[in-house]
Order: sequence, then C-alpha cells, then structure tokens
Amino acid sequence: MSAAPAVDAARNFGPALSLRPKAKNLTLGTLLTWVFVAAALLWTVVPLLWMLLGSFKGSGDVTSADPMWFFTPTGQNYVNLFTGANNLSPYLINSIIAAVGSAVIATVLGTLGGYGLARTAFKGKKSLSFWFISTRMAPIAAVVLPLFLVFRFAGLLDTLPGLILAYLSFNLPFAIWIMSAFFEAIPPSLEESAKVSGCSPWQTFWYVSLPLTKAGMVTTAVLCLVFAWNDYAFATVISGPNSQTLPIAATQLVTQTGVDWGQLTAIGTIVVVPMILVGLAVRKWLVTGLTLGAVTGE
Repeated sequence: MSAAPAVDAARNFGPALSLRPKAKNLTLGTLLTWVFVAAALLWTVVPLLWMLLGSFKGSGDVTSADPMWFFTPTGQNYVNLFTGANNLSPYLINSIIAAVGSAVIATVLGTLGGYGLARTAFKGKKSLSFWFISTRMAPIAAVVLPLFLVFRFAGLLDTLPGLILAYLSFNLPFAIWIMSAFFEAIPPSLEESAKVSGCSPWQTFWYVSLPLTKAGMVTTAVLCLVFAWNDYAFATVISGPNSQTLPIAATQLVTQTGVDWGQLTAIGTIVVVPMILVGLAVRKWLVTGLTLGAVTGE
C-alpha cells in the first residue's frame, strides 16, 4: 500500500495547522499589566466590601480586631438610620429629588443645546465648546461663594430648586459639550435625506437625530446624576435643614464623643449601592457612549 496519499494529506493539513492561533508567551509587560489591574481592583473593591460588611455588624464587631469575615450579621444599623433621632428619610428624599431633577434637566437642555451647537456654524465655535467644558474644570470652591451670594439675594438658599440650580451650573455646560460631540458624529446626509422627504426641522431632530444619540443621552444623564448624588461642597453651602442631602447626613454621625461606625458604613452603603446599580443597568449604553464620546469629542 502506497504511503503517498498519507503524505499528501499531511502536507495539505499543514497549512491548516498554521492557521490556528498560537499561544502568546507571557512577557514581562503582560505580567506587569495584570499585576497593576489586580492591584487596582483590590484598591477599589476591598474598601467597598469592608463598608458593606461593616454595615451589617453590631457596634462591638465593627471595631473588633477579629477578621471581618467572621461576625453575626444584623440589620440594626439600617433600622436605626430610619427610626432613630437622625431619621435618614428626609435626606434620602432630598438627594433623590436634587440629583434626578438636575440630571434630567441637564440632559434635556444639554441635548437641545448640543444639537444647536453641532449644527450651527459660526466663528469661535471651538472656543465656545472649550469654554463649556472648562467650566467643569473650575474648582467648586471658586464657584460656591458667588453662587451663595446670588442665591441669598434670590431667596434660593436652603431650597431644593436652589440646590438643583447649583448642580446645573456644573452639569449643563458639560451636557452641552458631550451631546454636541454625539450630534457631530451623525452624518449630515441623514438629516438632508429626511428634509428631502418632507420632514420639518423638528421632525428631523426628533425622528432621525435624537434616536441615534440614545447612548449619549444615557451617558450624560448618568454622569450628571453621579455628580449631583455624590456632591458635598454645594450641599454644605447652599442647603440647610430643609434641603440637606445624604452626604451631609453622614457627617452628623461623626461627633466630638466618637464615631458611630456601624451607621456610618450603612449610610455609605446607601449612597454607593444605588449608583453601582444604575451603572450596571445601563452599562451597555454607558460604554458605547463613553467610547463614542472619546472618539468624536474634540
């Protein structure tokens, strides 16, 4: 029996073998990258895990030297937050109204302003876009005092509308800047085709341009929401007893006589977990929006 067919088959099979992906050798750069990623993950996750576990510990377990993994869980810290002398409910409601309200208004107005900025050609357009984002770069300490004086004159101190306006002073320019980048990424030929088909400018915006920027609107809304939800500086100066938010409530657990670590970790969990859940719920649009914004933004 001739061995020629087997030899020919082996020769023909050789190129197929060469098409298989080769295993990558572990280089020093790859190893250092994985070490850095692991260290960053531990740096981020361990404090959150410690806070989450601490919120379910009793007053004795929180400050105990025993390993944090071994304790009897209890929900008393959360019960005390909503039933004790410092009831958390008003602070939570104020945070939701101020954060959601400012995020919604900033997204709506930012979408309209971003579309106008993207579709209008004028001298100094790039300078105006840079000015929009530069307002977000300013330190909050440089803005708080002027806002305080204006709000005191207008009677907006210690009010939720005043707090929402304070957040809008930072969120709205950012929303206009990021949404203009998304609208500029849309080919003008799509809008021209809609106009040829008989669509009015408003119909072109509503039915053609706006649906293509869903990822941008979600990204803008989430970033504005996170900023307002986590804010401490504006809430400290602008708000008062009637409009204080969760970050202000957390500071009341630190007194001259000591720190209530159980309730402090519980309120920290209440502040952090909702934003994590929001990010997980919209992660697909958030990743798409951040990627497209980074590519198209100038």
